Order: sequence, then structure tokens, then C-alpha cells
Amino acid sequence: MAVPPSLALSVGVRIPQLLFGVAGLSPAETGRAVRIALDTGYRGIDAAPGTETAVGAVLAAAEVPREDLFVSVHVPAQGYDTARRAADQALAALGLERADLCLLDGTKGAFTDTWRALGRLRADGRARAIGVAGFGGSELRRLIDATGSVPSVNQIELHPWLQQLPLREFHAERGIVTAAASPAANAALLSDETVTALAAKYGKTPAQIVLRWHLQCGTVAVAASATTTRIRENFGIFDFELADDDLAVVAELDNGTRV
Repeated sequence: MAVPPSLALSVGVRIPQLLFGVAGLSPAETGRAVRIALDTGYRGIDAAPGTETAVGAVLAAAEVPREDLFVSVHVPAQGYDTARRAADQALAALGLERADLCLLDGTKGAFTDTWRALGRLRADGRARAIGVAGFGGSELRRLIDATGSVPSVNQIELHPWLQQLPLREFHAERGIVTAAASPAANAALLSDETVTALAAKYGKTPAQIVLRWHLQCGTVAVAASATTTRIRENFGIFDFELADDDLAVVAELDNGTRV
């Protein structure tokens, strides 16, 4: 069984470059999909808000050692005390003593106070690493200037149509790992002519081409699916590489499209 490559976070924790995401799935779909993902070989699970109970039930029944898993949780920006309670509730629902990564999700509300709550969570050993989701460069600067603390991860919309180069450069300067939500533009990229041509060239699926591009760009891809075939296909990206010329072709797809 293939082992996904991983990246080192600024605090010494390693994050798999391929995470299994469950955002948008019902509880029943979440449980089934996470079971298939673990059986396929995924060891990183991104537990979206509201999915923690379903994810936790599968993790409790799985014959996978906790130390082999990487589990991330999300806490909305809502102030210090509320964020602490939300994080505790998420961990309790997951049945975990600590998360491998806790993300401050969104920039609305009192996000600096929420960030301080996540810092306390890490200091207490309840999160191995902390990061943010959905932050742009200006919000990151505000957060860092206000708290003096740099997130280990920023999970953003990122795909070949929206490559976010200035933000990724800022991440690289500050030692922030970029994680890609909607890595295939909510599946819209799977019918892109350039992507389908590369899929034919490599004998891979369009989704595999896009996810391989993310790996070679040095980002973390959060791949979500409720379909058994797609879950397994998405994991089949470790036995090939895109040539430099083909990476350049994909780079030309950047047109600023958001989904």
C-alpha cells in the first residue's frame, strides 16, 4: 500500500500531502467514505464542522494506530471562550484527546481572539499544530501583527484555474504550508480540455492529473468524495510524475476562476 508523501510544518509535525475531506457529505456518507478511505490507505482526515461524530465512530472502529493518523478539525472565528468550547466539543465528538491540526475557519468575527484560543489549545497539548482556513494575505498579516504567531497551515481555494501565486509566495516566506480545498474546482476541472488531454497522455484520470499537480507544487490537497471509485482513484497518484513541460502547461490554466 502506498504511503502518501508528507510535508514538515513549522512546529515539527508532518502533514500528509493528500488528506481525505468530508465537507458537504451527510453523516451516513461521511462514515462510509471515511471507512473506504482508510481501507484504501489514506491516513489524513480533514474533519469538516458537523462531521466529527461520524468521523470519530469510524476512527474508533478502525484498526489503524492513532499515531499513524493525521486528523484536522475546524473551529469558526467566534471569540476566545466560544472557540475553546467548540474545539473541546469537536475533539469529544471525534473521541480524540488532541487534534493533529486545528484550523481557525474563516475571517468573520473575532478571529484574533479565536486564534489566541487555538494557541492555548496547542499549549495545553490539545492540538499538535494550529492553522487557518480561508485567509487572504491581508488577513494573515493582521493576524500575525496582532498576535505575533504565524499559522502552520492556510487551507484555501486552490486549483489550476486559481493558483494563488502571490499568497503562496507569502506562505513560503513565512513558513506556512498551503493546503488546497476544492483541489479540482469542485470537479469542474475534470472536463477541462488540457487536463483531459494530459490524462490520456499519462493513462490516468483527470482527477489524478490535478492531484498530482498539487503534490508537485508542494501543496497539500484535501480530496473529498463519497464515491468508492473516485476515493480509490484519487489515491492512485504516487506512481507517476508530471514532466516539467506538462507542469508548465497546467500553469497556463490560471485564469482567476473561483468556485
